[in-house]
Amino acid sequence: MSVAVRVPTQLRTLTGGTGEVEVEGATVGEVLQALDTAYPGFGERLFDDEGQLRRFVNVFLADEDVRFLDGLGTPIAPGQTVSIVPAVAGG
Repeated sequence: MSVAVRVPTQLRTLTGGTGEVEVEGATVGEVLQALDTAYPGFGERLFDDEGQLRRFVNVFLADEDVRFLDGLGTPIAPGQTVSIVPAVAGG
């Protein structure tokens, strides 16, 4: 199933400047792996050495943080959008 992925400005150099791309996948993990296959460089920015999402990367599925769902195993329904949102720090 084709899924829309919203790419933050900081990572658009990997997609040639495109803010939203389409990839295939049935779970959040499959979509993010397909994103790295289609646009190399995403994997090292999104995943740590154990294959989990880096602490400073937030991934949302239909406005829900996937960490509060089933993580990378969260299933994706037709029409849903995955959004990659870098953490914002300040003080």
